[in-house]
Amino acid sequence: MVERRFSRIQTELPGPRSAEVFARKSKYVAAPLEVYAPFIIDHSEGALIEDLDGNRFIDFSGGWGCLNVGQRNARVVSALHDQVDHYLHTDFTAVPYAPFIDLAEELCLRTPLDGPRKAALFNSGAESVENAVKIARAYTGRKSVLVFENAFHGRTLLTMTMTHKAKPYKYGFGPFASDVYRLPYPYTYRKDLSPAEIEQSLLSLVDPSEVAVMVVEPIIGEGGFLVPPAWFLPEMRRLADKYGFVLAFDEVQSGIGRTGKFFAFEHFGAKPDLVCVAKSLGSGLPLSAVIGRAEVMDAPIASAIGGTYAGNPLACRAAIEVIHAIEEERLMERAEPIGNTIKDRFRKLADRYEIVGDIRGIGAMVGMELVVDRETKAPAKEVTGQIATMALRNGAIFPTAGLLGNVLRVLVSLAISNEQLSEGLDILEDAFAEVLG
Repeated sequence: MVERRFSRIQTELPGPRSAEVFARKSKYVAAPLEVYAPFIIDHSEGALIEDLDGNRFIDFSGGWGCLNVGQRNARVVSALHDQVDHYLHTDFTAVPYAPFIDLAEELCLRTPLDGPRKAALFNSGAESVENAVKIARAYTGRKSVLVFENAFHGRTLLTMTMTHKAKPYKYGFGPFASDVYRLPYPYTYRKDLSPAEIEQSLLSLVDPSEVAVMVVEPIIGEGGFLVPPAWFLPEMRRLADKYGFVLAFDEVQSGIGRTGKFFAFEHFGAKPDLVCVAKSLGSGLPLSAVIGRAEVMDAPIASAIGGTYAGNPLACRAAIEVIHAIEEERLMERAEPIGNTIKDRFRKLADRYEIVGDIRGIGAMVGMELVVDRETKAPAKEVTGQIATMALRNGAIFPTAGLLGNVLRVLVSLAISNEQLSEGLDILEDAFAEVLG
């Protein structure tokens, strides 16, 4: 085996200690909670994870996009220790606390919307999206929701309906929520689409006077790391203004510095009315937010939104330090060079292997789509999984994505070192060679 500086595989996977824990998982944890990694974590630091058996991995999944500042960022850890010594819980709407308000202020100051802004905090990305819909319905007095092909918005009844991929997210869970309409998306690698075609699709699906909100990911995440053409978001802003509905951007995966700007929508010259954030906001703690124009955010009646644990003090303290770390440690400035390095290495793989069909992304949000044939673009789902599995078993965690299951995606921590980044990409390159020859 090639000697590595950061990764280390010294047992079969799972190793004996991990295997013992997996045996108990099989007995006591519900079967649908399938796991990706064949090991049990023991400790972590930055972009590195070590398991119970001493195997070490370079993590390009970033906790599925939750760790832009890295595992156990020192600022976050210190703030959590301090908060534990003061109080753990009250429910903000029962006994309020300052970290909730402090974080709302931090978010509003960094969200470039027109006019005054306000924020509300929740627990998860799905809760953020669902509450954005509720707020938009209250503001407009309308009911219908517009979403797009390839979207992923969550797993609650409403957000599961809004999500495109049927299996595993929707399989066996119907009937679904009503008044959700799916529009075509400009997936530039696979099809051409014009603004007029999107508008015509809207008009054919629903009377626009009944539309409360359009929810769109500025860069589609789970659905395949799809970067829209430059015209797309400005045109969706035009449609929202023309027909009087709210425009909400789902930045759950793309926000908090991942693309080199605080929000991905800042790359496209279009401003929403509402922004949904989660994942890296809490650095792994359950936390999400909706930030929006004050007049929209204030539309629901008193006590219409909230939750017992929404914006819990531990998560708020963590999020405040995430924001400070991104800025003061200049992590956002790392996104573009990290992404450029990844794209350069992916292009070299494309030069060697016909299976690489497309490489796309902004900043450190990069995807590589694998196809059986570059002409037909038939998805290479099975091989994509084999390559990801081989890389994982050799010490680097690369998640997959896409409606067709044929995209390797990178959500690596912005705190990763250049040396760790290079080694992880070496492992991926070796996985291509082992699987494809």
